[in-house]
Amino acid sequence: MRVDLFDFELPAERIAQRPASPRDSARLLDVDGDALADRTIRDLPTLLRAGDLLVLNDTRVVPARLTGVRPGGAGRSDVRCEVLLVRRLGDGLWRCFARPGKRLRAGDTISFGAGLSAVVRTKIADGAVDIAFDLDDAALMAALDSHGAIPLPPYIRGGVADASDRDDYQTIHGRVAGAVAASTAGLHFTPDLMAALDRAGIARTTITLHVGAGTFQPVRAEDTDDHVMHAEWASIGPDAAEAIARTRSNGGRVVAVGTTSLRILESVAAAHDGRVVAWSGDTSIFIVPGYRFAIVDLLLTNFHLPRSTLFMLVSAFAGLGRMRAAYAHAIAGGYRFYSYGDACLLHRSEPS
Repeated sequence: MRVDLFDFELPAERIAQRPASPRDSARLLDVDGDALADRTIRDLPTLLRAGDLLVLNDTRVVPARLTGVRPGGAGRSDVRCEVLLVRRLGDGLWRCFARPGKRLRAGDTISFGAGLSAVVRTKIADGAVDIAFDLDDAALMAALDSHGAIPLPPYIRGGVADASDRDDYQTIHGRVAGAVAASTAGLHFTPDLMAALDRAGIARTTITLHVGAGTFQPVRAEDTDDHVMHAEWASIGPDAAEAIARTRSNGGRVVAVGTTSLRILESVAAAHDGRVVAWSGDTSIFIVPGYRFAIVDLLLTNFHLPRSTLFMLVSAFAGLGRMRAAYAHAIAGGYRFYSYGDACLLHRSEPS
C-alpha cells in the first residue's frame, strides 16, 4: 500500500509533553464501528464485559541513554559520546546507536564514569554499533539505574528526560527490564483502575515484548512492501497462553493493552494455526490493512505518529477510513497525542 495513505497533519500543540495526572484521568475515544464516543480511561470497566481478558505488556524501560568519553591516544583526541542502547544481544552485549558513531572503531573503549565502561565490538552497516560491558545483566541494570537516563522519544521535550520521567515513563505492572521505549497504553493504569476492573469481573494477564527504538519511527519508503520491520524480543508464558485459551473458550474477548501486546499475540497465532501457545523469540510482524486478526478483539492504544507502522496497524484493526475519521475527531477535540497522550479503545473490524 502507498505510505502516504497513512499521513495526516498534526498540530504540534497536540503532542503531549507530560502525562495526565492522575494517569487514569486521561481521555479515551471509544471507536466502535463508525460510532465515536468521548470517554475517560476511568470508564474502561464499564466499556468492557465480565469475562473479558486484558493482556498487558510487563516490559520495563531501561535507563538506556548513556553519556561517556572515548579516550584519545595514538594521535586521536578524546571524544564525548552519547550512546542509546537499543537491543540486548547477549549477557552484557548490546546493540546501540552512538553519536558520533563515525569516530568510533572496533576495539575502542567508552568510559561512562564510576567504573562503567564498554568496548566497541562491531560497527553495523546501518550505523548501529555493538558494544560489550564487562558486567552480567543484573550488575549492568544496577549500573544503568545509576548512570543512565530514560530514553524519551524526541517529540517529548526534545528527548531530554528529568527526574519525574523515571516514574512517568514506566507502567505500574512493568517488571521485566529490557525495553528502550514504554508500552504507552499501559501508562494509563493505576491501582484504583485495576481494582475497578477486578470488581467488574475483567481478568488480566501479562506477556513481555521489549519495545525497540524503531517502533515509533515513520516509514520512509513510498510503499509498505519496501519497509523492513525491526525485530523485538517477546515472550508468552504458559499461564498467559492458558488464560487466553480459556477466555476464548468461555466467550470472553481478548483486549490487547497496546500494539506491543497485539503484535506478539498475533505473531504467535500466525505461527501456530491461530492459537496462542507458550513461546519466546524475536518478532518482526508488520501489520497493514487487509490483515486478518486471529486473537485480539479489542485494542487499547494511544494516538500514533503519521506514516508510522503503528498507525498502519490500528488502521488494519479498525479500518483506515474509520481511523482517519477518529484521528480527525481527536485533533479537533483537543485530544493529546503520542506516548504521554490520551488513548482510544478500538473494536476489531474484519476486512471485506
